Amino acid sequence: MTYGADRIYAEVSYVAYHFHWSPDAILDMEHAQRLRYVQEIAAINTRLNEER
Repeated sequence: MTYGADRIYAEVSYVAYHFHWSPDAILDMEHAQRLRYVQEIAAINTRLNEER
């Protein structure tokens, strides 16, 4: 199974924006690990938005 380039760019951009990590460091992660960070960031953002 291949993972779409657009999806990879979106995930890398999302994590890099929020954690200020380099794209290379993010791309070096296994997909499952990168996806977990995406999910955790989304959960943090959801909690922050609900508190407002």
